[in-house]
Amino acid sequence: MKIAVINFSGNVGKTTVARHLLLPRIAGAELIAVESLNADEGQGQALRGRQFGELQEYLQTIDNAVVDIGASNVEELLDLMRRYRGSHEDFDCFVVPTVPALKQQQDTIATLVDLSRLGLPASKIRLVFNMVESGLQFKTTFFLVLGFLEEQRIATANPDCRLGTNEIYARIRNKGLDLATLARDDTDYKALIVKAKGTAERLALAQKLATRRLASGVVPELDACFAALGLGTGGANDTVPLHSPTPCPT
Repeated sequence: MKIAVINFSGNVGKTTVARHLLLPRIAGAELIAVESLNADEGQGQALRGRQFGELQEYLQTIDNAVVDIGASNVEELLDLMRRYRGSHEDFDCFVVPTVPALKQQQDTIATLVDLSRLGLPASKIRLVFNMVESGLQFKTTFFLVLGFLEEQRIATANPDCRLGTNEIYARIRNKGLDLATLARDDTDYKALIVKAKGTAERLALAQKLATRRLASGVVPELDACFAALGLGTGGANDTVPLHSPTPCPT
């Protein structure tokens, strides 16, 4: 399975979705970062948007990939997809993260429109609702995107495919840590803290304990979001569009 994570807008959590939602749950997937402005976390293979020819050739040699497309490369990459006619078919799905901010919702709509113009069906364009604050009305928060999709059913949106804000992503940024591994860590940090000799050592252990607790809380949320995304499983119960999505081919 080959998944592209894409949005014209920055600050929607594309890298979080690529690295922490998709990559660990697609067996054997390779991460490819297409980014020319922002440095990545030092993992995977980095390509620039203008190297799309190399990217599409490389995709033919591997079975599973998550391609994280930086906002600064999206317009160029979509133009190149039109030039390399049919190259969008190399991807099983395009995952589009969106957030509550109105500008990002507007950019999300523009992204959905451009993907649709490539000839992609709604079943191959799927939204992830990111940075969803608890206690807020979902339909009110994402009224712009949801209202658009009620009129133009060009993408698949499942309200259960959502992620909240969580400081765990900032804690592990640039450290190459896996959330599931952190959540399974059975170290008795409280016992170690009692035995620690100085404040600095206690603080370092307390930070590890807090990180594990955050990871333990966020992994089930990621699992539920991935299940709702319905990649290859037919498991998503969609409300917009109002038909059941066709599973992305594997």
